[in-house]
Amino acid sequence: MATIKEIAQRANVSIATVSRVLNYDPGISVADETRKRIFEVAQQLNYKTLRQRNGAAAKERYRVGLVNWYSDQEEMLDPYYLAIRLGIERECFQRKMDLVKLYMLPQEDSDRKEWPGEPLDGILAIGRFEKEDLDRFPLGFENIVFVDSSPDDNRFDSVVIDLRKSVSDVADYLIGLGHAAIGYIGGHNRVNNKRVRDEREQVFMERLADQGLYDAELVFTGSHLYAEDGYKLMKKALSGAKLPTAFFIENDSMAVGALRALHEAKVQVPQDISIVGCNDIAISEFLQPPLTTVKVHMEHMGETAVELLADRLAAKREIAKKIVLPTRLQIRESSGMPANK
Repeated sequence: MATIKEIAQRANVSIATVSRVLNYDPGISVADETRKRIFEVAQQLNYKTLRQRNGAAAKERYRVGLVNWYSDQEEMLDPYYLAIRLGIERECFQRKMDLVKLYMLPQEDSDRKEWPGEPLDGILAIGRFEKEDLDRFPLGFENIVFVDSSPDDNRFDSVVIDLRKSVSDVADYLIGLGHAAIGYIGGHNRVNNKRVRDEREQVFMERLADQGLYDAELVFTGSHLYAEDGYKLMKKALSGAKLPTAFFIENDSMAVGALRALHEAKVQVPQDISIVGCNDIAISEFLQPPLTTVKVHMEHMGETAVELLADRLAAKREIAKKIVLPTRLQIRESSGMPANK
């Protein structure tokens, strides 16, 4: 397991800089390039690829395009897709695949047959793509693997997580601890000028409703999924008439901001309020207190996508495959029984 000191040494910055960047300290001024390097080093030091573990070797060379839902800046604000991308890059390197960055085709050019440049053997697409987004990919191109979404199960390979079970596990965990007033903080995220659908809020509310614990006044949602959004929404929750004893927060980046708001208000975690996040990004274990969160194997999602594409190309497979990866609840110090138990 990596330490902040190791990250600082590898990134060639101070320990204090690493700590403040990983905790999304709004008062720190560092270059975007330095910030990005710190996040990438943190992720790299916490992961070994499947190929590194089993020593497998590649046999063929392909030219593969990478379409990323997030920009570089958005990756730093919410490193979930950063981790997936790094998994893809490592696996492509190990398999000697040439990986080139692509940008979504403009809507007005949706009848184009291919991206500019040399022909592609396949495409890896990271993000929450939906059926209407397929118009922005080359017409008739089937060798596409989607990571974190499945816009067409019948045509394209995909790698997703079991989101419904993951969220249900969080609800059951908090209820099992004795929490009866449970809040939710999340975002109706907009990327590429469109609202991104996310099951987490819906599933969590359904699970609480099944137990007679759903309270609409304890649900706080904003426009994005970044740390600053989590901070603002937690401040709003703290100013309300009702205060939950526990919160499920849509992702770890938002949880970072929420924890900062709680610290500023001198609300103790988990003694006063328990916090559970989602994704287990590299910074989650460095927070104070370390964050209880849903462990999503993001790097393995990237690896698996490359493996699917390599299999499809080598075997000339036409039948689409959808791989659903499991998650697990990573319990740390940010959650516990409510004070009245």
